[in-house]
Amino acid sequence: MTTALHSDRDAVPAPPPGRDASAQPYVYRRRPLEEPDWRRLPGWRDVTRAEWESAQWQRAHCVKNPRQLRQVMGDLLDEGLYAELDRDRAERATMSMLLPPQMLNTMDTSSSEAFRADPVRRYMLPLHGDRRTDWPSHPLAARDSLHEAEMWAVEGLTHRYPTKVLAELLPTCPQYCGHCTRMDLVGNSTPTVDKHRFLVKPPDRLAAMLDYLRRTPGVRDVVVSGGDVANLPWPRLESFVDALLDIDNIRDVRLATKALMGLPQHWLQDEIRAGMERLAAKAHRRGVQIAIHTHVNAAQSVTPLVARAARAMLDTGIRDVRNQGVLLRGVNDSPAALLDLSFALLDEAGILPYYLYMCDMIPNSEHWRLAVWEAQELQHAIMGYLPGFATPRIVCDVPYVGKRWVHQLADYDRERGISYWTKNYRTGLEAADPDALTRRYEYHDPIHTLPESGRTWWRERSEGL
Repeated sequence: MTTALHSDRDAVPAPPPGRDASAQPYVYRRRPLEEPDWRRLPGWRDVTRAEWESAQWQRAHCVKNPRQLRQVMGDLLDEGLYAELDRDRAERATMSMLLPPQMLNTMDTSSSEAFRADPVRRYMLPLHGDRRTDWPSHPLAARDSLHEAEMWAVEGLTHRYPTKVLAELLPTCPQYCGHCTRMDLVGNSTPTVDKHRFLVKPPDRLAAMLDYLRRTPGVRDVVVSGGDVANLPWPRLESFVDALLDIDNIRDVRLATKALMGLPQHWLQDEIRAGMERLAAKAHRRGVQIAIHTHVNAAQSVTPLVARAARAMLDTGIRDVRNQGVLLRGVNDSPAALLDLSFALLDEAGILPYYLYMCDMIPNSEHWRLAVWEAQELQHAIMGYLPGFATPRIVCDVPYVGKRWVHQLADYDRERGISYWTKNYRTGLEAADPDALTRRYEYHDPIHTLPESGRTWWRERSEGL
């Protein structure tokens, strides 16, 4: 198998004097997909292929703390890096450390410098030196930045859009991303964040969700998420989805799992493949679409095992495997990086590039976030290279509004970094609000991207917040 990878993660610069000035900004090339050799890492030198491809082995050998990272890396990384990791976990991290071997293996470990600069490392293993010191958090950052819990119809079931709901079945994942938008609820508590917890027992919560959907015929689309559905025992997940398929008004079911990339071994298990075949067959009989949504942010994460897992799921008869990445500074914030990612997904793994979300306004995320104008420029830059159906839409998930393409704003104060957005539907919070469809809702750029006058305005305002 082969994949499209640009030779440089940054956009191609203008050609030097004497070079062809008509060269394309991005040149498409295919190259073989590679599964990096895990045996190059001292701690995994004796791991067999059978062990590596075992979901049980992967889960049992996840890296959960700096000590375990040292055991894997041996003397490949300098001590300063571990010190930064420890400090970040103590002072800034909103997510606990949980990294499957599959994900760690895709990082560049050729030197400490290369490891520090690695895109996957930057969002999966944040270091204290990555964070901004001037504005580590936006003054208006919030733990539940999208106010999903405020829109729970029952515990864990967010009803924000008229025809769609989000079902958070569980609060854990096989891996924890530093930028997680659900850092308020998902994962273990950290020294800086005491996580909220579901109060209702899982069987009762799931039963209440199904009961609500049976009583709400206006809902046709259910995103089954968490956390990550790969952490739910398969019989329980299959039972829930099977029950969804018995509800007449449900026409679309989407299973959300970063583990298709982070732990593809899970989705290659016989039990999972057989269960997905049963669900896909029932969905087909009822005319319902089932899709898997995964979360890949960098082309290097697309390996032969990931491609195998994606194709195994497609072979069960589901409609699609789609990618919902997150736009992150230092990870995928150039046209070349986004095109590399999109072509790798589409051409080599059969995964449809779907959305690229702007990083949400959670605490300690300012070093990752881009301004709306930067996202607009990136959307413009990637147009025309991919088929239209596979050109990812860059979206801003606006609090109390929902997903909006980055060019759909109603107004934009670039000096203060405030974009204004409108919507054409009411959430459950606004059933009786006559102004919901005319109000303008705000989203805020990172303050360090503003001119000095804007930064001054925010410094003065933040004193009163």
